[in-house]
Amino acid sequence: MRSLGFDVRVASGAEDTAALIDAVPVADRVAVVDPHFVGHVHALRLALTDPRFPAAAVPGALTAQPEARTALSRALSVTAGTGTPSRADGPAPSGAAAEGPAPSGAAAEAATGARPGGVADNSDTLSAVQTAVLPDALADALDADGTAVHRPELGSLVATVPGDPQARNEARQAIAAVDDEAVRLRSAVKARDGFFTTFCISPYSRYLARWCARRGFTPNQVTTASLLTALIAAAGAATGTRAGYIAAGLLLLFSFVLDCTDGQLARYSLQYSTMGAWLDATFDRAKEYAYYAGLALGAARSGDDVWALALGAMVLQTCRHVVDFSFNEANHDATANTSPTAALSDKLDSVGWTVWIRRMIVLPIGERWAMIAVLTAVTSPRTVFYALLIGCGLAACYTTAGRVLRSLTRKAQRTDRAARALADLADSGPLAEAVARSFTTRARSLPGFLPLATAVAGGAALVATAAFTDYGTVWPALAAVVYVITSGLAVARPLKGALDWLVPPVFRAAEYGTVLVLAARADVNGALPAAFGLVAAVAYHHYDTVYRIRGGTGAPPHWLVRAIGGHEGRILAVALLAALLNNSDFTTALTVLAVAVALVVLVESIRFWVSSGAPAVHDEGEPA
Repeated sequence: MRSLGFDVRVASGAEDTAALIDAVPVADRVAVVDPHFVGHVHALRLALTDPRFPAAAVPGALTAQPEARTALSRALSVTAGTGTPSRADGPAPSGAAAEGPAPSGAAAEAATGARPGGVADNSDTLSAVQTAVLPDALADALDADGTAVHRPELGSLVATVPGDPQARNEARQAIAAVDDEAVRLRSAVKARDGFFTTFCISPYSRYLARWCARRGFTPNQVTTASLLTALIAAAGAATGTRAGYIAAGLLLLFSFVLDCTDGQLARYSLQYSTMGAWLDATFDRAKEYAYYAGLALGAARSGDDVWALALGAMVLQTCRHVVDFSFNEANHDATANTSPTAALSDKLDSVGWTVWIRRMIVLPIGERWAMIAVLTAVTSPRTVFYALLIGCGLAACYTTAGRVLRSLTRKAQRTDRAARALADLADSGPLAEAVARSFTTRARSLPGFLPLATAVAGGAALVATAAFTDYGTVWPALAAVVYVITSGLAVARPLKGALDWLVPPVFRAAEYGTVLVLAARADVNGALPAAFGLVAAVAYHHYDTVYRIRGGTGAPPHWLVRAIGGHEGRILAVALLAALLNNSDFTTALTVLAVAVALVVLVESIRFWVSSGAPAVHDEGEPA
């Protein structure tokens, strides 16, 4: 217990345990462990130190974080009042533990020591064993009281309170047969990952994670190191030399190794946090898109302008992620959420070779970064972007088609929470909201396909107008006005239809695509890099919205969405700038807009995540 960061106290029963727990500061985690617990130390670690769950338990051990302390006190008072005995030799010796590097306080029902070989066992003899195990009784009482108790999957790990000497000997034999450190290393690797990551990175990155854990490095420090390595890789690509490209490819691969290591370190040491999950996900996007910019700069040094390709790759990849996010948010808590297509997918997942093929088809981050790194080293930036656009385009078609089929064949009933999440992901500003309010009553009686059809029509008309009319004319601005109206109509009623989860991705494609087309049509140096910066700033805001929703804290504050205009307001502003300004002034205006949006969203995002009170999370998710 002490090796896990607890301070141990001995109690004589339920009443004494309750008194010890009450003496612990309310901000501390407490644990209750039976004195005759026998098991692997890692079983205790999983039960008692995981920060994601208010309460967790394995047989003979229970922990409660501050938010579950009140419920634990109630359970203890009930248990003490009913005279529930503790498993013990006569008077039940117990112990108490409070988490912290220098804990001051007590709270657990049993003192537990760690023996060599990963065994926790504090009792050598058993006599007059009574039947009740206090931690288990408390866990059941917490469940009955409405406080969910997490019970980790132990697999081959042992955690038990044996009732007689024979059971104790059998438990010790089971412990000796399993190396809990090997189990801990295996469990550090993400359960669902891509082929390249699983077979080319994880076999050794898990040992790097353990090395980091033993030297006191945190997952956030490894995440930051991965970001810095990727930025150096981008700088190498920006040199435009073959040596720079080779160095960039190697550094990008090493950055990915560190990217895998940070998550494995979090799972190995159970250092989960909301901020860590946000940093990991946000830095992945920052690394990839900074590398795109580095490749574009390097190509420019050789006289090849690939900024349009770089921006196109970023737009495509971001829209892919929005499809993933929207589909998952729309369906993760839907009722009657089944379909023949989903059943077929589950069946294919049971066949080994099809699993890896399907995971590779979607071009997850491991395969994608490996392809980028190799092509950077041996070809040109233009080739890299062509491969990215083709590969990501095919992957987007595959995943989107599958999700559309699932949505059309399932009878899911979407919840109000899902509709709220999709509305937040839509990122509608004051103009679209005003239109939506005007049509709220009439929209309810219109066909179910209206939201998506309206969004697609408005977005397609906007991008087509920007692409096929002369630059500097008023037509894109007029199309943007129409887009404001169609955007409002699309969100005039809750997004609960079968395909309404496609509305946010359509908005993203329309906004990013219009900025790309107008910058390309401006045909002036600097316009596309400025557009790249603007789309990157807006994409950060959209990713930040997703991670807040996933963290259970809701979308960004409404004032932030209003301050940056919403997707329809930004599009209208860019279209008006293109109509009113000459080419060089348009570039300057795009740059100013990009800086302004970036400053507002970054300051608010950093403020929120640094001060966030969201519960600790770790998102296994899809390999993006």
